[in-house]
Amino acid sequence: MADSNITKRALAAALKELMEEFPFIKISVADICAKCDINRKTFYYHFKDKYDLVNWIYDTEFMEAIRRKSYTSGWEFLEDLCDYLYANKTFYRRVLKVKGQNSFSEHFRELLLPVLTSSWNDILVGQNEKDFYVNFFADAYSCSIERWLLEENCIDSKEFFSLLKSCALHTSFKIIKDIDKEART
Repeated sequence: MADSNITKRALAAALKELMEEFPFIKISVADICAKCDINRKTFYYHFKDKYDLVNWIYDTEFMEAIRRKSYTSGWEFLEDLCDYLYANKTFYRRVLKVKGQNSFSEHFRELLLPVLTSSWNDILVGQNEKDFYVNFFADAYSCSIERWLLEENCIDSKEFFSLLKSCALHTSFKIIKDIDKEART
């Protein structure tokens, strides 16, 4: 297991170094392997493709760091997420430009779903529309975060998070108010 992580980290470091010079789309698995003197067979033993490697980088760097924390709300998680992405914006700007199957954008949205589901479970107990709201906010958050990071002069993470939270709370309050009003009629 330790050797496996050493190899994965070497491949991740190689990809990050290559992304300093080249767009993600122009980097091949062969380039990554050559950079860290590992053969392609070894790469494919650990990862399906270079997209899988990008997702692994996110999963290990961010997700492992937050596993040590005990969050009392989804907002704390989202704030840490914004801070992490902002601190690593050069890397994530480049991978967020790539769309399609196995892209980081897809992976990122899927990781937001459980956090949002938990948040909406507390708000919409027993509501049939819960799945719609969770998917709506997963799309809204992932799209907003992506747009923010891709802006040439993106605002810092604290300011962005504050705006995101304010917007979401206002919208959530309106939804809850409308549901409550409907339930009374």
